[in-house]
Amino acid sequence: MIILKSPEELKKIRKSCQIVATVLNELKSYIKEGLTTKQIDLFVENLIIKMGGVSAFKGYRGYPASTCISVNEQVVHGIPSDKVFIKEGDVVSVDVGVLCEKFYGDAAYTYPVGKITEEAQRLLRVTEEALYKGIAEAVEGKRVGDISHAIQMHVESNGFSVVRAFVGHGIGRSLHEEPPIPNFGLKGVGPILKKGMTLAIEPMVNAGTHEVKILSDGWTAVTKDGSLSAHFEHTIVVTEGEPEILTKL
Repeated sequence: MIILKSPEELKKIRKSCQIVATVLNELKSYIKEGLTTKQIDLFVENLIIKMGGVSAFKGYRGYPASTCISVNEQVVHGIPSDKVFIKEGDVVSVDVGVLCEKFYGDAAYTYPVGKITEEAQRLLRVTEEALYKGIAEAVEGKRVGDISHAIQMHVESNGFSVVRAFVGHGIGRSLHEEPPIPNFGLKGVGPILKKGMTLAIEPMVNAGTHEVKILSDGWTAVTKDGSLSAHFEHTIVVTEGEPEILTKL
């Protein structure tokens, strides 16, 4: 069942989403060569708590950390570790979820570390552009497939591939609500978008094949061919006009 949010509920979701937005913004100056992914995770956890929220991910289906940190060929759900050091030239995707006043916010950003390759720069740019092309379709009266199609077309026309094993989702009192939002598909299919729907739109894009595999930790998804991957995500609300991005400062 798709749950439409009232103005009162949207106020609460905005609070969670603004904590997420602040964290992702702070990481732009924090992430650098030499840090471990565990240090980044602790930085995020402390910041979330300081702002009155809790991590949405810690303990979710047994997940052991506060954030998902995925480096280079890791697509999503990378578990922070004190053995993984960030290096010059890495691309680091950080997925942050926050629970505050019983509502969730969720967003992700992929950070370049120092000087990255031209291909990596292009991958990050195209993935972020695809996110905004998807968001632009989140208009009352359109369908979920319109979001999916816009993302896929932009990614594939630039020579990259869209991950199919993971999708975006509705969000609210639960971290994952109806409807699922694939990053590929046909225009004009799927549920009709209605005012008050809150959606986490999140293209995951690979430089090579769209295929992924899960590592032995049971969480970390990596590209099957070892190619680079990028991940950008925003939580938005469908309105009577332009969609509102809730996880933007």
